[in-house]
Amino acid sequence: MTEDIRKVMRRHWEHVWPEADVAGLAETVHPDCVNHEAPPGAQQGFEGVKQTMLWLASVFSEQRYEIQRMVAEDDTVAVRLIHSGVHTGELMGLPPTGRRFAYPHMHIVRFADGLGIEHWAVRDDATLMRQLTAE
Repeated sequence: MTEDIRKVMRRHWEHVWPEADVAGLAETVHPDCVNHEAPPGAQQGFEGVKQTMLWLASVFSEQRYEIQRMVAEDDTVAVRLIHSGVHTGELMGLPPTGRRFAYPHMHIVRFADGLGIEHWAVRDDATLMRQLTAE
């Protein structure tokens, strides 16, 4: 099972998210998934994940998620990656800067039925914002 879920995670980060591939997302994320890092009041389940993915695609172009390390055990995968791209859309009130960025993430995903059903994450948002706003 661990090799199968590693393949799903690799596809999810290297192809589905950077391409904002909704059909591919349905093949990596469980319909009833829970995102423990979603802001209060955010929609959960597949629709919530889809909204986040499409929002990021509207804010950043040339997105890439480069996997640095991935560890799988039983039904869970941990991934360290670098998210990079260009800031081309409004980000929480910050107008597009056209600046390139690269900042680290850590994601832990538990799987059920071959799909990600629970998600936890830590992102270095401070590094992202410094890159987008530095004079």
